[in-house]
Amino acid sequence: MPRPYIATLSDEPLARRNFDVLVLGGGIAGLTAAISAARRWRVGLLTKSTFDDTTTFLAQGGIAAALGESDSPELHFQDTVNAGAGLCDEEAVRVLVNEGPDRVRELMEICPHFDRVDGEIVLGREGAHSVARVLHAGGDATGSEVSSALAEAARMGSRVQLYEDEFVIDLLTVDGRCIGCLSLDLANGQLVLNSAMVTVLATGGAGQVYSRTTNPGVATGDGMAMAYRAGAALRDLEFVQFHPTGLAIAEDATAFLITEALRGEGARLRNHAGERFMVQHDPKAELAARDVVVRAMVGEMRREGSDHVFLDATHLDPRMLEERFPTVSARLREHGLNLALDLIPVAPVCHYFIGGVCTDLWGHTTVPGLYASGEVASTGVHGANRLASNSLLEGLVFSERVVRDLDRYIGRLGEDVQRLRFELPPPPDQRAESSDVAAARARLTTIMSADVGVVRCREELEHAVEELRTLYSELRLSQAGPAEFELLNLLTLGTQIARTALLREETRGVHMRSDFPEPDERWKTHSTVRLPEIGEGGEMREDG
Repeated sequence: MPRPYIATLSDEPLARRNFDVLVLGGGIAGLTAAISAARRWRVGLLTKSTFDDTTTFLAQGGIAAALGESDSPELHFQDTVNAGAGLCDEEAVRVLVNEGPDRVRELMEICPHFDRVDGEIVLGREGAHSVARVLHAGGDATGSEVSSALAEAARMGSRVQLYEDEFVIDLLTVDGRCIGCLSLDLANGQLVLNSAMVTVLATGGAGQVYSRTTNPGVATGDGMAMAYRAGAALRDLEFVQFHPTGLAIAEDATAFLITEALRGEGARLRNHAGERFMVQHDPKAELAARDVVVRAMVGEMRREGSDHVFLDATHLDPRMLEERFPTVSARLREHGLNLALDLIPVAPVCHYFIGGVCTDLWGHTTVPGLYASGEVASTGVHGANRLASNSLLEGLVFSERVVRDLDRYIGRLGEDVQRLRFELPPPPDQRAESSDVAAARARLTTIMSADVGVVRCREELEHAVEELRTLYSELRLSQAGPAEFELLNLLTLGTQIARTALLREETRGVHMRSDFPEPDERWKTHSTVRLPEIGEGGEMREDG
């Protein structure tokens, strides 16, 4: 069937670019894929903003890999599967932990700033890891160090054609195959048709669907929504990971994250009575899996009638805190807080999308010609709860696998991929009354935070589904620009998150239902959504 596009016809002629490989996204997954693919293919990389405006760049946590003498891929496998609450694809986890160490060693050659003592890599401990295996760079600035190094390598040491401030609107398909994308050059307003033999989706998550998130403003779920419109299957969207320790002060949409590595160094969670409550909930206390910590925090907050608990690092060495956590220390000083002296108010905040575009072990989506890697993808490695610091590793490992597979895929394609036949809908009537896009987006994020947040129930989820349906039906857009495109993408993702969360009648991992508080073996399965073909009655099916 013809796939729906949200782009519209323009009086301006389309600019055109042709590539062998088109990479969408400027984080660790996109940059890794682009740099590696450019050794053989003509590669173009489009990123929505700049390379320092990505989720990777903001990452304070590190990269987990079995590099230590007391560690092994088998231990890393067990920790990942245990955290995943019964939904990990074990074959995908094997790929992650077995190939991860080599990918990290390769990254060290590009990014030389990983923390060392006497020449040896420092390995930290984080929640649900049985041993210290997390590498950091610049203390709590791992993301910015890695992102900057990869971006520099892409600019200076490869043949990648880089395009920043390029808003990708739609994936383009011909006869069911992805043949590139339509993008908007934000500098000059030019619509660009980017054709490619294969397209690699590495656009990150959708944290902005909630009113408070650790994700940057660009994380509006564009890649997942575009893939959905193009016919790709999306999987496990109900599994949204809330990080336990977002700073509970700032009212900005992007919440400041207090890195989990602090708890790895011994920081403790306390309630308003000063009690260390995690010891009652798990033998690992503050180093339990994130879903366990979040569930305990929410319980304490509801019992006390508060919107936060406290992170206590006052018993730790002040010099170590300043040297090990310079980013956190500096940000807290901006709010008049001292990590070594004060209890830090923290609360769970939207952090990571475990679900995404369904892929196999080589990054193939269900749409020929379209690969996905990183947070936008659902590889199965995270199950129902991501193990800390496995996300950057996933981008490294699976992007490299995508590139290894390109040789086989591109070699089978003919020149007909350059023949583009697609129809864009007519432009909106600019004379018509238009909805307030900012108000509609605020309404959307309020619905999601209130009814599809950390703890869910049937009544609230049904209310969310109905409210989002009403919001969409009332929407009137007389413009077709980035704000409108983002709103439509967020509505697409928000609706599907609410629907899949309503469908899953159990508590598993990060999906917590107050009306179904225990795991249910009948739900030890994945949820999949896709845009129906003509004549199909539903959009959701259960995959065993």
